[in-house]
Amino acid sequence: MIPTKNFKVGLKIEMDGKPFEIIEYQHVKPGKGGAFVRTKLKGMLTGRVVEHTFRSGEKVDKPDIGTKEMQFLYKDGTDFVLMDLETYEQMNVAADVIGTTGGFLKEGETHKALLYNGEVIDIELPASVILEVAQTDPGIQGDRVSNATKPATLETGLNINVPLFINEGDKIKVDTRSNEYIGREK
Repeated sequence: MIPTKNFKVGLKIEMDGKPFEIIEYQHVKPGKGGAFVRTKLKGMLTGRVVEHTFRSGEKVDKPDIGTKEMQFLYKDGTDFVLMDLETYEQMNVAADVIGTTGGFLKEGETHKALLYNGEVIDIELPASVILEVAQTDPGIQGDRVSNATKPATLETGLNINVPLFINEGDKIKVDTRSNEYIGREK
């Protein structure tokens, strides 16, 4: 059990049998009545943000959340197949659970998976990844308008905008938080 005095940004709590992450909190002591804690919570299963108020001293449950090294094997239809590196057990994870993270997963790569009650709910990615451009229109010689971009499809199927000088086969660095081009890799 976690008391409200231990609340901090990033803390994971469980309410009504669902895991939440505290993204904002404020301790309020009004002139009349008891103190309370006003929070904004992000649902770890849905991604939805909700507001909730706790009485000061109230206790909440700690969710059964852990991390495990898992390897992305392949995509099976819309599901992603991950393998536990300790037990070699394979797990199918629905595309809607992984969300936009799926566009950065390359076959054979190892990542930390976030598990809630033994089920994968998210994959932790580094701040940037290096991916190869699979398809894009060729750049036009002499077209050097500053900040001009064109659409490109990467090796994982992710679509992003890249500068005009990027060609098919180039390896580029992509920001995993914003899905934006960072730079070209040699």
